[in-house]
Amino acid sequence: MSETVVADFVGRFHTADVGAAEPVTGRILLSHKQLVLATDDFKTTVPLSRVIDTNLGTVPPALAEFFNDTVTIAYNDGDSKRTVIIEGKGENVERFKTVFFKVLLSGQTVIVKHPAKRGGRVTDASDRKMKLKLREGTLRLEGGGGDFEIDLGSVTSFSREKRDLGGKVRPALSVDHASDGTTLTSVITLPNNRKLNLLGRFLKIEYSELMEELEDLEFTEEQIEALVTLYSAGGRADLSQLLTGDVNQTQVILDQLRDKELIRDVDDAMELTAKGQAVVSDHIEDVNM
Repeated sequence: MSETVVADFVGRFHTADVGAAEPVTGRILLSHKQLVLATDDFKTTVPLSRVIDTNLGTVPPALAEFFNDTVTIAYNDGDSKRTVIIEGKGENVERFKTVFFKVLLSGQTVIVKHPAKRGGRVTDASDRKMKLKLREGTLRLEGGGGDFEIDLGSVTSFSREKRDLGGKVRPALSVDHASDGTTLTSVITLPNNRKLNLLGRFLKIEYSELMEELEDLEFTEEQIEALVTLYSAGGRADLSQLLTGDVNQTQVILDQLRDKELIRDVDDAMELTAKGQAVVSDHIEDVNM
């Protein structure tokens, strides 16, 4: 591999070139143009221009018993669709996932409407051409009259939809994310469907990780009520706005929400965190069903 290598580690993997069902151990190298998986016996090369999907932790049933923490990469090979499954130790898989998506998507020119909504209300924001930059835990959009970032831990929901952007109707991602105690909606489209699918997959992985953190939490009616009250106040409020009864009991509820990292103290007030926003969004969806 003559071009600059951005990731290089030893791990277990399975490709179409592996003769047996069991994975093999070899060297995994990633550049800005290709992914190479090599042993002493063979080498599998995946041009990044052919990658169509990437997932974390999902392994075909026939191989599931052989793998633990994995990244699965699907790509086109002529008329066939093939997959590469990579397993790493410790944080290698998480780091590789971030670097892999960064190589696939960073530097892309995108069309953005931001914020398309603020607190659920449609804005008059215009379309802008910007550059997409992926950093660890962050989507950064640069140019077009003002840079901004989306903290991936603050994403509360996202969907794919058709939007009028850049003078024509295009497939786009609508991303809801928490910012300064309120919810902003950013709409992003990429130049081709494959790249848009990959960005959608990346957001889904990050969003799923946030949801997994919330699955282990249990809530009382009083805690949900406090979160919804805070949400209704614009995502930030002082204690007097949250008092509905005994001050000591309210303080206990707020302490419990702080411990669960659902609210935080900001400038003598309380503010919903991204996790808190996600809990409220799920609650509102359940109520409306």
